[in-house]
Amino acid sequence: MKHVFIEGTDPNAPVLLLLHGTGGTEQDLLPLGQMLSQKSSILSVRGNVLENGMPRFFRRLAEGVFDEEDLLFRTQELKDFIDSAADQYGFNRERVVAVGYSNGANIAGSLLFHHPNALHGAVLYHPMVPRRGVALPDLSGLPVFIGAGSNDRMCTPAETEELTALLQDAGAEVQLFWDHLGHQLTPNEVKASGAWFAKHYTA
Repeated sequence: MKHVFIEGTDPNAPVLLLLHGTGGTEQDLLPLGQMLSQKSSILSVRGNVLENGMPRFFRRLAEGVFDEEDLLFRTQELKDFIDSAADQYGFNRERVVAVGYSNGANIAGSLLFHHPNALHGAVLYHPMVPRRGVALPDLSGLPVFIGAGSNDRMCTPAETEELTALLQDAGAEVQLFWDHLGHQLTPNEVKASGAWFAKHYTA
């Protein structure tokens, strides 16, 4: 998968897996990653699917309707890529924290739903429920931050609350933060997620 790897200054800091939104690239979230953790290594990945020329991490059948078969395939593809990247770059595979926005948050959520121990935590900006009617793995104690918009038409408050409940029922420690600027990733969300990250991952 096309990606950027930036080695951090502290090998004990979590590795940030950056996952862009629809139409983004592996460059988009680099400043955000460095704001969250200046000492962390960064693995920023570009989605392998194109929708009208725009990179995504998996196909969808319509807005808000995921192609579940492709979602499962692409989730496995991303998990395998992280495994191989850990070998290639020598980072701690057990200390990977996903940071995803929109489509990137959805594939990160799918990793949580389908691959136990794939992530050490997750920052999900404006995620949706990746799949319904499936049993989640044991996520006991896994830290998850969700940033959401109370007036987000693409990812409604009901969707956000459903995802939060599913993760909590699986044992995850979810912090939910609301803003009011639709589907945008806002400075308030970034600030709140930075405080959350420092609480959970800074010694």
